[in-house]
Amino acid sequence: MEHFDIIVVGGGAAGFFCALNIAEMHPHLSVAILEKTKEGLGKVKISGGGRCNVTHAEFEPKPLTTYYPRGEKELLGPFHTFMTGDTMQWFAEKGVELKIEEDGRVFPISDSSSTIIDCFKSSAKQSGVKVYYSTSVKQILVEDDNYVLNTNHEPFSASRIVMATGSSQGMWQLLQQLGHRIEEAVPSLFTFNIEDKQLKAIPGVSVPKVEIEVVGTDLYAEGPLLVTHWGLSGPAVLKLSAFGAIRLNELDYKFQIKVNFVLKFKDDLLEILKDERNAIGKKRVLSTPLFELPKRLWQQLVVRAGISQEQRWGDLNKLEMDQLADVLTECVFNVDGKSTYKEEFVTAGGIALEEVNFKTFESKLLPNLYFAGEILNIDGVTGGFNFQNAWTSAYIVAKSLG
Repeated sequence: MEHFDIIVVGGGAAGFFCALNIAEMHPHLSVAILEKTKEGLGKVKISGGGRCNVTHAEFEPKPLTTYYPRGEKELLGPFHTFMTGDTMQWFAEKGVELKIEEDGRVFPISDSSSTIIDCFKSSAKQSGVKVYYSTSVKQILVEDDNYVLNTNHEPFSASRIVMATGSSQGMWQLLQQLGHRIEEAVPSLFTFNIEDKQLKAIPGVSVPKVEIEVVGTDLYAEGPLLVTHWGLSGPAVLKLSAFGAIRLNELDYKFQIKVNFVLKFKDDLLEILKDERNAIGKKRVLSTPLFELPKRLWQQLVVRAGISQEQRWGDLNKLEMDQLADVLTECVFNVDGKSTYKEEFVTAGGIALEEVNFKTFESKLLPNLYFAGEILNIDGVTGGFNFQNAWTSAYIVAKSLG
């Protein structure tokens, strides 16, 4: 049986980042990574459409926590220790140049996730971290002051272990057997499936900012919206899906949403429409988009309001004005199902947060057992936030292991 001072279970983002920082901070400790796949870092590879969205350019701890539907309170202290600026500096010291895009997302200048993967793997080799691929942990035993990990190959032992296996149901079950409570996993980042002829006519159309609410709940989000072949996506929908993950799961992903395309109250909008009717009365409603809405979207919304193609502004009656105002401020869509956002499968669920010491990310139930990344019941909205949780938790674990 091979023995290490520290074994990191999981060769993903959190696992590699943790192991590398342990090796740098405590070079006298022997460190190994056990990874069940042939290559590891699969989520890094597909993140950001293959570009790897490393983090997000929010540099204050408190505002940063607001992007986490689960974990907001718990991450405030850790973010004071290690957060966005520290992440960017860490990669810069490894020779990885990063850039901040307009929407705040941070990517390697190469626009390739291979840059991050190569950085991790070459750094592991240089620092003496042993990586065992195709090695799946089947059992975790506590023997005296050591943990014994039985795998599909040989057994391993370590005085301390770090669990960084993401939302692995199998690993959650093993930890449950050791006494930890698991919050049930439900999808967190997803797009809405909507069968709607108006939307199907305009895939690819986007709106810079809308407001969306789930009818009959207090779930609400705002931000950019994207029309897709299967319904609606974009940051506003993804944020809503993250913060509403548990409730939307309870609804079996069948619910109604209201979209406000113009960010105005209906009564205020009616006054604006009346002014427009007086100013451009001879123009056709269909061919004069207002509020900088994309022309194709405007045309579909006008049709949705029951206004004919030849109708002129000056001829709109009270009912037609009211219907147009309704569609622009409270457009109702029936959601029937969800789709994974790109290939980035994120879940809510994991180790119950009250069972973790967030000064060290150590288990409160079992000494010398630590957690990093999405194995905890922590998840963020899209935009680099889930990786930042991984870097922060992994760094603090590494620091604590001294």
